[in-house]
Amino acid sequence: MNQRQQEMGRRRMLGMLGAGAVLGLGATGAEAAGAKESAGVPDGQTAELFAQARLRSYKTRRSSSWDRTGGNGDAVGVAPGASATILEVTGAGVVTHLWFTIASDDEHHLKNLVLRAWWDGEESPSVEVPIGDFFGLGLGEYFVYQSAMLAVASVKALNSYFQMPFSKTAKMTVTNEGKIRTNSLYFAVDYVTMAEIPADLGRFHAQYRQAAPCKGVVDDWQVNWDKSVNDLKNLDGKDNYVFLEATGRGHFVGVTQAVLQNQEGWFGEGDDMIFIDGDALPTINGTGTEDYYNGAWDFASQSFAFEHNGAPFIRGDEKLGSRYCLYRWHTESPITFEKSIKVTIEHGHGNSRSDDFYSVAYWYQTEPHAAFPALPTAEARVPRIFAVGGAGAAPVPSK
Repeated sequence: MNQRQQEMGRRRMLGMLGAGAVLGLGATGAEAAGAKESAGVPDGQTAELFAQARLRSYKTRRSSSWDRTGGNGDAVGVAPGASATILEVTGAGVVTHLWFTIASDDEHHLKNLVLRAWWDGEESPSVEVPIGDFFGLGLGEYFVYQSAMLAVASVKALNSYFQMPFSKTAKMTVTNEGKIRTNSLYFAVDYVTMAEIPADLGRFHAQYRQAAPCKGVVDDWQVNWDKSVNDLKNLDGKDNYVFLEATGRGHFVGVTQAVLQNQEGWFGEGDDMIFIDGDALPTINGTGTEDYYNGAWDFASQSFAFEHNGAPFIRGDEKLGSRYCLYRWHTESPITFEKSIKVTIEHGHGNSRSDDFYSVAYWYQTEPHAAFPALPTAEARVPRIFAVGGAGAAPVPSK
């Protein structure tokens, strides 16, 4: 076998094993070594050939809302102000899958229910996100889509496939911060346990942020290419919307974002700017919002959902009140940082626009993590249109 064939074989192997091998969910080192000795099979192909059949050494477990009486009441209720513990386990392991479906008379339950997770006895949660936003439903509305890390299946089935390792303990809760009882919270948390996990694993984090509205630097424009907008300069990311600001060592794996337009025209002229390890200017600089989400030309107002990128929810065709839900996974090449990272995006070219942004950043890092911004109140999280001036918008109220 020549060098090129060997390299192709290695790449096929990595694609098959994915992150599971990194977390120790695939073959062990000894098993992999044994695979190389398989007679009659060319070296470099064995991992792919035997990946599904390779015996595992972990134990598979699930925490779910099944009816402990043996009946069919397989859900829990969550009163206003109360929390349901959906996982509490001691030892080492990895959460591999989350599933929820919810029956509630609260029309805003996707914003009012908050998912939190703590790893290894930490005091502040590494995950703190309204449950709808965590699954990419950032405007509090259900829609069906599929991606590599998150999926919403028919009907109203919320799924996450992020791997969430822990070495000592893991705890996850859902808290009702609304005013109406959640009648039925159905859940399943799939995880594995093992004697220990590798020492070089970061912990999973997910953080919610919003700006409702973003503070546009101008409010007297009528189209995106007005001189007052088009001549704006932004080289250092000042006034950008911030998806994530973290300290420590780790890697950023993606974001979900929701937008509600307070002004007419295309909201997505803003560039993504990512600052790594204290760089004063962007380490990574993009060319436009639809480009960051790996689409083009305003998405042509057509929804799409792919493995790593999507705009699965588009309503309104760039008018006042138009709504978008977007995602981008960097799992093909996570964005690494040794000391710190700041992930941002402009709201309109040069931060000219004043739309509502809601987002969740997902990343892995060493602990302890930096303090999260205070979670906005449940009422503030519900999307609504604001009078901000600019194209097609209601005038800014006089003071």
